[in-house]
Amino acid sequence: MTASPASASTANSQPIAVVVAGALGRMGAEVVKAVTASPDCRLVGAIDTTSGKEGADVGLELGLAELEVAITADFEGCLCQASQAVRNDGPGAGAVLVDFTHPSVVYEHTRGAIAYGVHPVIGTTGLSPEQLADLATFAEKASVGGAVIPNFSVGMVLLQQAAAAAARFYDFAELTELHHNRKADAPSGTCIKTAELMEELGKSFNPQQVEEHETLAGCRGGERPSGLRLHSIRLPGLVAHQEVMFGAPGETYTLRHDTIDRSAYMPGVLLSVRKVRQLQGLVYGLERLL
Repeated sequence: MTASPASASTANSQPIAVVVAGALGRMGAEVVKAVTASPDCRLVGAIDTTSGKEGADVGLELGLAELEVAITADFEGCLCQASQAVRNDGPGAGAVLVDFTHPSVVYEHTRGAIAYGVHPVIGTTGLSPEQLADLATFAEKASVGGAVIPNFSVGMVLLQQAAAAAARFYDFAELTELHHNRKADAPSGTCIKTAELMEELGKSFNPQQVEEHETLAGCRGGERPSGLRLHSIRLPGLVAHQEVMFGAPGETYTLRHDTIDRSAYMPGVLLSVRKVRQLQGLVYGLERLL
């Protein structure tokens, strides 16, 4: 999955046209607010399937000023309009889709955006490795830059880098992620990404010390081929949290990141929106854009 920057000559001074999918959801609403507050962005589409909201002004629905952007459930129609909205803005000025919807539709949404020449910034998790590979190939052939970002928090990127560094020195490690109880997929894409970065060393973790027996199936978490175990907790009151615990004789080393409010993700979202149009192909992870 590779990407390369486009020519600097493609830079365009027009505000970036942004479509938000899942606009009335928790994350989508924050994105709408962040985009409308950014002078270098303009909201051109709001997609949401909430019953009874078709045609309503997204700004009024979110308690903002009227934005003159109507909520629509027509995903492809909205992408088409967004693509047309920038047709006179010159090269390098394509529209951007920010998607926070559901794992069941994220693959189709990402592929649809690429097909319309709209740059996808995907915050929805749940894409399989096979789907990511297919989307990367499709984006490369279409010469459309895109980004799949399991977590938009800069703090989480720092935790992942620290975990990858610590994995060199510890043979025992387990990961726990905690989210609100309306998150559909488990483990989280962020937790999987953290494990993948730790596994880049090619080593195995948690060599067996005893013949284990689970009296309750699954209580030891999900085990990856590397031996890393991932645990998922879902409770109301949580937002997004992750802990990586390493163990060695006589010590433990724990890394933890807590998201207290979804506004923490907005700098990363806006960074992705601003940089995705400079790519040719699909990137995975916020660290690829920093």
